[in-house]
Amino acid sequence: MTTIIETTLGRIQGTSEDDLHIFRGIPFAAPPVGELRFRAPQPHPGWDGLRDATEFGAIPLQEGMDALDAILPSAPQPQSEDCLFLNVWTPGIDEAARPVMVWIYGGAFTLGSGSEPMYSGANLSRRGDVVVVTINYRLGVMGFLHEPALGETNFGMRDMVAALRWVRENIANFGGDPNNVTIFGESAGGAAVACLLVSPESQGLVHRAIGMSTAGDHGILFEGTQPTTDQLYAQLGIDSGDPELLRRLPAADLLAAQAAIEAAAFEDLSEMWSVRLPFGPAIDGAFLTEPPLATAAGASAASGIPLLSGNPDEEMKLIRAMMPPETLSEADVMARLEQIPGGAERVYEAYRSARADRDESSTPDEILDAIASDYLEIMPSLRFADAWARGGAPTFGYTLDWKSPMNDGALGSCHALDIPFAFGNHRVAPDFAGSGPEADELANTMMDVWARFARTGNPSIEGLKWQPYEPEARAQMMLGPHPRIETEWRATERAVWDGVF
Repeated sequence: MTTIIETTLGRIQGTSEDDLHIFRGIPFAAPPVGELRFRAPQPHPGWDGLRDATEFGAIPLQEGMDALDAILPSAPQPQSEDCLFLNVWTPGIDEAARPVMVWIYGGAFTLGSGSEPMYSGANLSRRGDVVVVTINYRLGVMGFLHEPALGETNFGMRDMVAALRWVRENIANFGGDPNNVTIFGESAGGAAVACLLVSPESQGLVHRAIGMSTAGDHGILFEGTQPTTDQLYAQLGIDSGDPELLRRLPAADLLAAQAAIEAAAFEDLSEMWSVRLPFGPAIDGAFLTEPPLATAAGASAASGIPLLSGNPDEEMKLIRAMMPPETLSEADVMARLEQIPGGAERVYEAYRSARADRDESSTPDEILDAIASDYLEIMPSLRFADAWARGGAPTFGYTLDWKSPMNDGALGSCHALDIPFAFGNHRVAPDFAGSGPEADELANTMMDVWARFARTGNPSIEGLKWQPYEPEARAQMMLGPHPRIETEWRATERAVWDGVF
């Protein structure tokens, strides 16, 4: 059964599937090709007649990652520079003015799309009575090449803003409320949430935000972009940033150069403490004037946007699972910790002692995973939440302590494990997410929490009363087998980082 909607660009035809209306592959900006490559997204010219919106559009150009595919396999999808499409799931084409939830995928700003099966909005839309929108944005060199000769940058971030503008102008026709839009994203998508919250270019387009593995500065955002640009030119065999030459080069050549740069950056993940993503948002003086962490408190005070922010408890176990197997000694771990601030011996002993006091495993491998999880993922998220709470906007925290059954439990509460439960799509990847009544209950709880937050700005649901997050107490709702509030979760270890970030 088909459904026809009028948009500002023209009429589209989607499908009615069970009790939902679904529209796939809707263009929200002009194809960024030819003269529009390496430019901010431009308005789409629209179309005459009825446009089919029953199939997903092409995804952004990207190289796959074999190690990740081995853990979370996904069927290949057609790729193209012409990739600026979004998808909508809605319970009704009516005037109900439902909350709108716009998903921003992660993938180190070089992987992902809005049409991954894990990101299907059907279950969340149905259970929460919300309109779910998933978007594409340009990745890697196409989305995040920082070359002054181009005259502008942050193309991928501005794609997100263009999608949010489309939502503001059109979502009422899909049963959504353009004045109640929640952005939510994970990993690179969580960093994008932080950027959008503070950027002057997205003001008025966002009303609530959910950051999953959010980072407002550390490890994601950077000012020194020239090394990546120089590496790109070296890989391409060209001398300088001639904008017209860059726009004429075959996309395959640019993608190959990007892959070589990434391989060099991540050649040795034992050096993870100093790794910076080669592609990502940059401080350009327009979209971002400073790192989001530096401006979060002021943006929070000015906007009052409620924020829900959190992490899985053992983030880096996913990354370690993507590396060659190894058994580390205490000396091995100490050698790797030499690069981090705070003193390797002091940091190691703080984590070892705290874990032993809680009767948790304190093997060198487990200690390294815990330190890396905090240093690279969890503390940056907490620091952003600290700043947002200081600004006065309603702020709430969560920690996922559900364990993945994959690899005999070796992944633990790893990076990205909150995604399938927030979308209610845990059955898409049961080996990764788990299955059975407890998994179903966690998915229902997280969908209810995410939808309630989108509706009201407060994540409390029946049976789970959320305590607001404050920098001094850091109240975290533990989401997993035994939901509960913790205010001193791993406080001993995390005190190690006081004054570091």
